Amino acid sequence: MRITDNELNAEFAKIILEDCGLHVDLARDGLECVGKVIQKPVGSYDFILMDIQMPNMNGYLATQKIREIPEKNTIPIIAMSANAFDEDKKQALKAGMNGYISKPIDMDKLQSQIIEILKEKAGQ
Repeated sequence: MRITDNELNAEFAKIILEDCGLHVDLARDGLECVGKVIQKPVGSYDFILMDIQMPNMNGYLATQKIREIPEKNTIPIIAMSANAFDEDKKQALKAGMNGYISKPIDMDKLQSQIIEILKEKAGQ
């Protein structure tokens, strides 16, 4: 079995997030992510960290598909990308994402963004 850099990065991120007390449900690509959101009951996900570049379905399209699911279209989605340009951030927001974090992941910035998004969600 061959493990790619992306799989290693995902496992590393999972360990860090779990160490922060979060429950993590990994998806290998955008198709799997959308499928998991469809299959799980409403309220299963507090937020989604969405990688932009994934096989089978990129993060932009996966976000758009999730936004089409009536009872789950308000799940906050934070984009993750190696690109840190303003245009990339604008594209993520245009696709329906709520936030943007660049890689390598700065855990303090990610934590701040998660807290802010969950506060906004709670205020709805």
